[in-house]
Amino acid sequence: MKRAALYLRVSSLDQHPETQLLDLRQIAAQRGYEIVSQYTDRVSGAKARRPGLDELIRDARRGRFDVVLVWASDRIARYVKHFLEVLDELNRLNIEFVSFREQIDTGGPLGRAIVVIIGAIAELERSLIVERVRAGMWRAKLEGRHIGRRPLELNREAILRDHQRGQSLGQIARLHRISRTTVQRVLKQTTSNNQEPAA
Repeated sequence: MKRAALYLRVSSLDQHPETQLLDLRQIAAQRGYEIVSQYTDRVSGAKARRPGLDELIRDARRGRFDVVLVWASDRIARYVKHFLEVLDELNRLNIEFVSFREQIDTGGPLGRAIVVIIGAIAELERSLIVERVRAGMWRAKLEGRHIGRRPLELNREAILRDHQRGQSLGQIARLHRISRTTVQRVLKQTTSNNQEPAA
């Protein structure tokens, strides 16, 4: 009999995992799994770090179960990259993954093929995003548009003058709408530039 771990996630405190739990217990009974662990998170699926999921992965590494049951793939992760990372970890540990809603079962050849296809699509999407960004940057360059953060325009003489008048770093920073670190850098550069070279 395979030992099963149930993973439940709801995205807000007013949602209840009971619906997910009922379906997962039913599928475990149909397949003859023994439920040995249950993990629950009440956070957004966009967060990679979650107490319940982290504990599930730790127990998976300790060999405490043979299969993970979830109600839907998006309960594990909202983003394909994170979803595949979790699946890769489970696969490496020889732990099967079963999703009730999508009928994904990595214990069978079809389920494994689906995971490979999802991974290929995610890789393709990453490549397309990189190509779109490169094309956009090239087009902007051809049109003479500046890419990235514009260089900070500083009135070094005014900063130095305000400092010589006895204003504090904080006052100068607020007056020129820059950080205290930038003020310190300007003063340091000005001081080093005005120093006489050693004989």
